Amino acid sequence: MLWAMMVYFGMRFLLAHKAPPIAMLLSFLFSFGIEFSQLYQTDWINQIHRTWLGALILGHGFLTADLIRYTIGMFIAAV
Repeated sequence: MLWAMMVYFGMRFLLAHKAPPIAMLLSFLFSFGIEFSQLYQTDWINQIHRTWLGALILGHGFLTADLIRYTIGMFIAAV
């Protein structure tokens, strides 16, 4: 949830001139895109996942529960 809140606030900072729903939509697309990218397993992407920064940004594995957590976190941040 905190990661998704960070993404939302980052989008709001970068897109301060846009309406909040635009930032929310882009945050959803970014967060869900990162989560679904974890389904893609090749050697080069797995090497990135093993690094500290790669694990922090890309995570380790796909979890459907994370999509729910992202949604809740972004909703709380938007409110």
